[in-house]
Amino acid sequence: MPEKKLTSRERIVRSALSLFSQNGITATTTKEIAEQAGVNEVTLFRQFGSKQGLLLAVIKEAPFIESMQAALTDIVGANNPITAYGSAGLELLAQVPELVRSLIGEAGQSPAENHQALALALRQANQQTVSYLKGEGVNHLDLAVEESAKLLNTLLLGYALMEASSGGQTLWQTQSEFLISINKLFTASAEDSSHSSQPVAEPAIDTQVTTGVMDLPEETVRQLFLKAKKQNAQTYALVYVLFGAGLRIEECAGLMRSQVFASKNQHLLTISGSLARQVPVNRWIMGHRYGTYLKNPLTQWLKSRSDDVPAVFINEAGTAHTTESLNVLWNTLLDDITAPFGTDITPFHARQTWCIELLTKEMSQDNLSLLSGLSQAELIPYINRAKEKAALAQALAIDQNR
Repeated sequence: MPEKKLTSRERIVRSALSLFSQNGITATTTKEIAEQAGVNEVTLFRQFGSKQGLLLAVIKEAPFIESMQAALTDIVGANNPITAYGSAGLELLAQVPELVRSLIGEAGQSPAENHQALALALRQANQQTVSYLKGEGVNHLDLAVEESAKLLNTLLLGYALMEASSGGQTLWQTQSEFLISINKLFTASAEDSSHSSQPVAEPAIDTQVTTGVMDLPEETVRQLFLKAKKQNAQTYALVYVLFGAGLRIEECAGLMRSQVFASKNQHLLTISGSLARQVPVNRWIMGHRYGTYLKNPLTQWLKSRSDDVPAVFINEAGTAHTTESLNVLWNTLLDDITAPFGTDITPFHARQTWCIELLTKEMSQDNLSLLSGLSQAELIPYINRAKEKAALAQALAIDQNR
């Protein structure tokens, strides 16, 4: 279908938003807006009365809320909801830096009607945040989720305003450091809060944030592979995909034969869904090689089958495995395998191990973001853990060489 032709009013509002965002409100003239919209100034003043009237229309009619909703949809299910939200929010605000600065800095020149419209827009945006936080199960200590949303948005808006007003020089050296601080604030556990009456040791200085990231040691990974190989070809293939391609267990459940491509020079999986991407399957995993691109646990499993079921992983009934049944299959491997961190080993630990192994092998943050489907903010704990492992390895090497 052909795109809907914009009215002159819509063109003027969009042009005003674009120019206000680039140059600020005061520095933008109505003549510039009219020229970009392809109308004359008479038309602009006839429809909006003044620049402040046009600004009011921008606040009310520009698709801020729609853009925010689209950004929130993209990060549903993120490993670290707060850092993912913070990154998405700052990215949206960075698209309109001069508008943000002007709305605050020039607020004294605006009529009360504009203030009311801006307050309404902020309330609507905050309600979007409330829905997101509820959906992701995020709760900030004793605050109601509505209060958490207000606090989070105030912090993000304050950071964006400082960045826009100081040429990028804020109280944090990088945006990543700011997001780490936000994540620490909002993910403090209720359990920690309940023990506040007991004596608490003074926290160590310069500890790195590795919240939620627990990669597996080489010996544990090797144990899982050996046990899976003894069990059956499908379980062996599952473990290979989890550790070799860093897939989520639900992505394994949805993986189709048509999404697997192997040749002499590469082995690729095309992943569909919300995190659509293409991922290589690594032959070398934690220092051990598992075949070649054409002959490995996954290709051997597929070649062994005589059925025509399109799913890669199938149950005894000959239908596709679900996420739940794949988790059951995984759990059959855990007998006699001790978790190195005192909790159950899950398929997600395989994904974390894959991410950290790639980082320790000097894969760039940008490239890992593309392969994993994780945002830059979500990768922060993985990067910190990889740095920690590198530091430990260097310290051991120094000691051993003495």
